[in-house]
Amino acid sequence: MTRLLTAAAVLTVALTGLQGARAEDFKAGSLEIAAPWTRATPPGAKVAGGFMAITNKGTEPDRLVGGSLPQAGRFEVHEMAVTDGVMKMRELDKGLEIKPGETVTLKPGGYHVMFIELKDQIKEGGKLAGTLKFEKAGEVAVTYEIAPIGAGKPAMDHSGHGAGSGSAVQR
Repeated sequence: MTRLLTAAAVLTVALTGLQGARAEDFKAGSLEIAAPWTRATPPGAKVAGGFMAITNKGTEPDRLVGGSLPQAGRFEVHEMAVTDGVMKMRELDKGLEIKPGETVTLKPGGYHVMFIELKDQIKEGGKLAGTLKFEKAGEVAVTYEIAPIGAGKPAMDHSGHGAGSGSAVQR
């Protein structure tokens, strides 16, 4: 019986520790923003990308139209796509639509936000406070986890965390 209680106590502590290690989720109206993250940058870099999943739990579409990061002079919403065999990146002048019931994933090689004219190096392991601006939901403060240079996703796997059960969109 003592072993069973000890095992249960160890499992409880381990699970509590895992919950504390998860990236934060944020809400703006009917939108849920799951696990925002960015990559560390080399010294002197002037740009970085921001990534997350945005779920619309409402009945009306909304748009991610901008945001801010104190360490950046500009903040833009971008898309990367292959056109005629060439990867091209462009700013989305009208923002990124999030339809009702859908989750739009911002990730390397697809939709993302750009931090431009960086004032300082972004260093691995820390966090950055910023804002996202939506057409209808307004502004929401978020915190970006900082992954290693070249990371394809945050250090911890956040799949299934916070994005809800809406259909995933990865255009």
